[in-house]
Amino acid sequence: MNHPELLKVYRNIAGDLPNEYKKNFQRPTSLINRCRKTGAGFDIGIVDEAHLLLSQPDHYNNFYGDNQLQELIASCRVLIIVFDERQVLRLKTYWTTARLKHLLAPFHQQWFTLHHQFRMQADPSVIQWIDALTTTGEILPIQGAFKNHYDFRIFDDAEEMRQQIVIKNNQVGLSRILSTTGYPSILDGGKHYITEGAFKMPWDQYNYTATPWAEIPETINEVGSIYTCQGFDLNYAGIILGPPVVLAGDGSHLAIDTHLITDPEAFKRRPDMQDSATINEAKRTLLLNAMNVIMKRGVHGLYLYAHDPRLRDLLMHLYRRLKTNSE
Repeated sequence: MNHPELLKVYRNIAGDLPNEYKKNFQRPTSLINRCRKTGAGFDIGIVDEAHLLLSQPDHYNNFYGDNQLQELIASCRVLIIVFDERQVLRLKTYWTTARLKHLLAPFHQQWFTLHHQFRMQADPSVIQWIDALTTTGEILPIQGAFKNHYDFRIFDDAEEMRQQIVIKNNQVGLSRILSTTGYPSILDGGKHYITEGAFKMPWDQYNYTATPWAEIPETINEVGSIYTCQGFDLNYAGIILGPPVVLAGDGSHLAIDTHLITDPEAFKRRPDMQDSATINEAKRTLLLNAMNVIMKRGVHGLYLYAHDPRLRDLLMHLYRRLKTNSE
């Protein structure tokens, strides 16, 4: 599991289950380096969130191979991977289905496709609306959002959205504010704030504890990033679409201003991706993927706020129409 926060969840669960041990759950680099050092492998491996595997060397994380998937295959008899192309988030973990199939071509393989997600207790139309928004960028009319008692809201005030999330957190717990990139964010150990009018909260801090970020009570006072929420269920999620996410000139699609992305670690250049047009398209895809992930965290409710005034006005217009049609 190449996600430190989710790895904590697995290890915590393993301690309470028979025949499951914390040591059986590892980061890929640790496992690969151990196998290299000892010359021993393992019989069966399961890689959850396989779209987070490194697909290039990363000396900062002590990985010196070409990609982690190839290294894991070489160390075991059977490898089961859970892969979602629409959850790829960084260039150093850049995978596509085509790249994956090319690497797996020499090996015997079986593919199984999961067609439904069971996190959000929302009408399928809500999932379809999010999917359109985060794939083609098309902003469709909102329909069926109030079915199944799902709490779907769009706000024109980020502070008001925060206050509602705090209320939900006090009532049922596990409710958090999350945001896309586009605000000051530097790995220097200090606090960096997201400010939207009266709203001002710091990004999530590095979590040195064994408790996942979302389960720490104090993180109600932080804004979660894609790196702390991927793979997690929240009861209610308040989402901020940051400065790079804007309304396109046609007035009906999203555009991504890649110059406003403030997550340099996610978009470090790769030796095999030098063309600027290719890199910009990859950045656009990765940011839309991040939107797809954070907008699907809320089991019981999704609250949404957009930084871009034109986008915010359009979303509010669609939301008011939805409310009128539902009355």
